[in-house]
Amino acid sequence: MKFIIFNGSPSGKNGSTGIMGNAFLKGAEKAGAQVEHVFLSEKNIGYCKGCFTCWFQTPGTCVMKDDMEELMEKYRQADVVCFATPVFTWNMTANLKAFVDRLAPLKSPLIVRREDDFDLADAVSKTQKFVIISNCGFPGKNNFETLKQVVASCNPVLEIYRNCGKLLKSKDEQVQRKVSQYLEAVEQAGYEMAASGEVSEKTRKSLEMELMPVQEYVRYLGM
Repeated sequence: MKFIIFNGSPSGKNGSTGIMGNAFLKGAEKAGAQVEHVFLSEKNIGYCKGCFTCWFQTPGTCVMKDDMEELMEKYRQADVVCFATPVFTWNMTANLKAFVDRLAPLKSPLIVRREDDFDLADAVSKTQKFVIISNCGFPGKNNFETLKQVVASCNPVLEIYRNCGKLLKSKDEQVQRKVSQYLEAVEQAGYEMAASGEVSEKTRKSLEMELMPVQEYVRYLGM
């Protein structure tokens, strides 16, 4: 089984989103999965031109030649695909959005209808399971509402949202203890996904643990 994270954080390996992703992959690897953490900030990914050549002239193949060729192959080979991003102004980062837009060759120019919803048919039936990992430097759960609506299209089996995300890199020993407890839950989620294909309710609840009361966090930020 192969797990891959496509991480859209501009901070790359130094970002809080990467801390969460590494914990998730650590658990999956313990359960025997092959894992890879791709930092999109290190890749050359051009913006989709909307030319639809990948549908009508070269089905499944983009006219642009950049790192997306390699990444598309990694995407196709994965059993679990994780989209990871911090929340920047309501939504995913530009890095991840550019990557997602370039997945257009996976679709075909055939409209399908499910009740009152319309979409394009998949060129090849999806076999992957999808996971979302996201963090936000603000407190509260409302910051993820736009992202949740966007990612609903891939029908994720697991969504890990972390508010008060600045704490993930805190040097305060008391905060670090709480963060370590949280990251153990993220690791456990990765382990369970790889071992059984699903995550228990107990672990899902642990993923929602509070790292710090809101008012204390606001003081911590100096805001």
